[in-house]
Amino acid sequence: EANYFGSLTQSGTVSLGLDAEGQEVFVPFSALLPMVPPDDLVFDGWDISSLNLAEAMRRAQVLDCGLQEQLWPHMEALRPRPSVYIPEFIAANQSARADNLIPGTRAQQLEQIRKDIRDFRSRAGLDKVIVLWTANTERFCDVVPGLNDTAENLLRTIQHGREVSPSTLFAVASVLEGCAFLNGSPQNTLVPGALELAEQHRVFVGGDDFKSGQTKVKSVLVDFLIGSGLKTMSIVSYNHLGNNDGQNLSAPQQFRSKEVSKSSVVDDMVQSNPVLYAPGEEPDHCVVIKYVPYVGDSKRALDEYTSELMLGGTNTL
Repeated sequence: EANYFGSLTQSGTVSLGLDAEGQEVFVPFSALLPMVPPDDLVFDGWDISSLNLAEAMRRAQVLDCGLQEQLWPHMEALRPRPSVYIPEFIAANQSARADNLIPGTRAQQLEQIRKDIRDFRSRAGLDKVIVLWTANTERFCDVVPGLNDTAENLLRTIQHGREVSPSTLFAVASVLEGCAFLNGSPQNTLVPGALELAEQHRVFVGGDDFKSGQTKVKSVLVDFLIGSGLKTMSIVSYNHLGNNDGQNLSAPQQFRSKEVSKSSVVDDMVQSNPVLYAPGEEPDHCVVIKYVPYVGDSKRALDEYTSELMLGGTNTL
């Protein structure tokens, strides 16, 4: 049985206020709003790798071996649909996995994704489909006048087979099929044209990285420091990790997407406090990510935050 630890809606609580005795009352988040129980969700998806999810689980070496054995019969029947592979958007070291691909032009690939969504919705008898992008970090996609900058230009870009990322193709397909789209990777999937298209179709889109590890901690710590009136002036973050995520991020363009994502949380907090920071002033911010295959999925992160105090002092965390 799943315990859903780590789920905001399933294992988080919310304070409702005080009871008659003055004691604070907490209720599960899921009790406040109508929510589909997670056990009722149905899954399908795409991958450039043809491995079924049991084999992919064994290759990833994330879950404990005993748990893998228990999950094997449930995972083995789940096979990914062919996906979009555009080599220039992810690291060259991913090419060996790319054996499960949607052929044809960008327009044909877009239409196939839309067909897959319709097929899934019909076969599973679903009221709602949500598309969640969880694939490898891509490089940033070009956005210039006439290219991906408006909904019309984005659709024209796809039709003519010009610069468009796989994740943006999935976002466009989701919007056109009326499905909410959530992006869990740090590249600029939701280009201006995709946002405009979503507005036109009144479809929810969002996300620019899961921010579940060091980036999340950074947003909390920078918020705390600047919110405490400390002027944070140096933030240095070092990471090393293995597995396929680390391998993909070892390529400069994919690393750059992650670096931008990690920097954005700092930019937002600096803009929130004009008392501490003059216009154009910002902390020194350095991010390092190194690929170390042996450590596998165990990611290690070290951070140093240095802030200015009164009387010329500094505080280093």
